[in-house]
Amino acid sequence: MDDHTLAAALAEEAGRLLLDIRHEGGAAGDRKSNTLLLDRLRVARPEDAVLSEESPDDPSRLEHSRVWIIDPLDGTREYGEPPRDDWAVHVALAVDGRAVVGAVALPAAGLVLHTGHPPALVPSRSGPIRVAVSRSRCSEEVGRLITALSATPTPMGSAGAKAMAVVRGTADVYAHSGGQYEWDSCAPVAVAAAAGLHVSRLDGTPLRYNRPDSYLPDLLICRPELRDTVLTALRKRM
Repeated sequence: MDDHTLAAALAEEAGRLLLDIRHEGGAAGDRKSNTLLLDRLRVARPEDAVLSEESPDDPSRLEHSRVWIIDPLDGTREYGEPPRDDWAVHVALAVDGRAVVGAVALPAAGLVLHTGHPPALVPSRSGPIRVAVSRSRCSEEVGRLITALSATPTPMGSAGAKAMAVVRGTADVYAHSGGQYEWDSCAPVAVAAAAGLHVSRLDGTPLRYNRPDSYLPDLLICRPELRDTVLTALRKRM
């Protein structure tokens, strides 16, 4: 099984588990999904390192070229609010710091989007630019971007759900500032890039993974035809 197929299969299996145990709540979901993913990776890719949100960081991962970066349950809050479907499972592989393999499962929506068969971008549309934003908070920087673009905010839950909204064509831009970690973005970035979207930091620089500090504070995913417009607006307001 190649890496792309493995990532998709693991995200799908963890998603099925999470649906089965949703009544147990987010803490159980985080723990049991993490155990499943670690067990499967230990068997399937024993030589690779793993960075997971739900496990202590092992600094030896920095000595590895290949590092699986996983978020066993992205959007714990939304997971705990059935029947919401804006939560996800992230399974990614970074090679030499680049997000090259990824799968994002949206279990409650019955979807797994992955780099083995990247989804085709839907045609561009007329009308206001739609920016995926957090349900509960929007950073000042993203708020200024929305104003500059005369955009329409589209609130939703997890980072994976917001990124996949751009991939699926229900949003045009996902810009985040104010703090994330590598497991929040690695799989979504791999899938988005494979689908032909622009991915970068908010200043346009490349996203790098498997760094000593797993904190990765900002992110931009957008349709390719909006890249220059969005980056120009961001640079004027940063």
